[in-house]
Amino acid sequence: MSAVHQMHGLAAGAIGADWPALREDEVHALLRHFGLPTSAHALEWHSPRPFSAAARVRTGGGPVFVKRHHRRLRDARTLAEEHRFIEYLRGRGAPVPELLRDRTGNSVLELGAWTYEVQRAAAGEDLYRDAQSWTAFAATAHAGAAGRALAALHRAAAGHAAAPRSTTLLVANFRLFGQDDPLQALAQDLPRRPALAAWLRERDWQADLRAHLLPWHAQAWPLLQRQAPLWTHGDWHASNLLWRGDGTEVSGVFDFGLSDRTFALFDLATAIERNLVPWLELDDGGRAVAELDQLDALLDGYASVLPLDAAQLRALAALLPLVHADFALSEVEYYAGITGSAAHAAIAYGRYLLGHADWFGGDEGQRLLRHLRRRAEAAP
Repeated sequence: MSAVHQMHGLAAGAIGADWPALREDEVHALLRHFGLPTSAHALEWHSPRPFSAAARVRTGGGPVFVKRHHRRLRDARTLAEEHRFIEYLRGRGAPVPELLRDRTGNSVLELGAWTYEVQRAAAGEDLYRDAQSWTAFAATAHAGAAGRALAALHRAAAGHAAAPRSTTLLVANFRLFGQDDPLQALAQDLPRRPALAAWLRERDWQADLRAHLLPWHAQAWPLLQRQAPLWTHGDWHASNLLWRGDGTEVSGVFDFGLSDRTFALFDLATAIERNLVPWLELDDGGRAVAELDQLDALLDGYASVLPLDAAQLRALAALLPLVHADFALSEVEYYAGITGSAAHAAIAYGRYLLGHADWFGGDEGQRLLRHLRRRAEAAP
């Protein structure tokens, strides 16, 4: 495996990875810290996901998943916040990874410029291993299973009373657009986000947000002010799930890197945004037709565990055009401040932050929102 490998980009197709692939000698040394046998191991697969380097590794103690982050993105403190949530869920019976600990009892290890974690590989089929976000389920039954699993995760997450994530980099939340004045909230945030502030100074971001996002916020704000706080997954896509049998049951949930304290409807809206709108088709001039049959299956699956009433469905429809916004800004910050890619920052801002909101004002976006509102009318 070359030190330069391919990753999923912000458009269709693979591009050169931001971070070097994990090496055999690097993993060999790391496994000693975690007390794993190193006499027989092999890197079986390198993940194409962006933001970190990760690989599935065969060891004498069974398969593990090794993940390496740059410390500017995730240090021991910020990664431990994610790990505490995983451990809470695991203690409540959720099918999440077992975090391995080093000889000092920590699940996070800092070595040089890098932060490492090692997880025991969970049981199940990785049916969507190479699938990008914003690609649909392979079957409607998978959408239903994903909905049931998401509601079960939310039930397990109840009671995790940790504070929100301390980082603004690559976490999915509603911290800015969940306030009555998102422009003021962002302006107050920028002094502690210098890379984002410097990038935004080159454009009229206030006018952009007023034109593309604030009209949606005005509709959503009255419906979203009383959501119960809940730690959530933040990236509920088929590729972050393991599957059993014919894919009608989720056997494992992983990749909590974007997790934060939000609320249940935020995670459900994110699941719709990640799986059911083929956003990458817009790059080729397509319409990005939403998968409404899979939407119904996802919501039916969720409601079979945690019922959804009419008010919740109306709030979900109002939230959808905004659910990506805080994360899109965190992506701009990541590309502007960590990888130094002005081109990727521009895509995250133009196509993602503004473009996804605009889609909801077009024919296909309106068709999706009308469908949700009709479900609300028929709900108790």
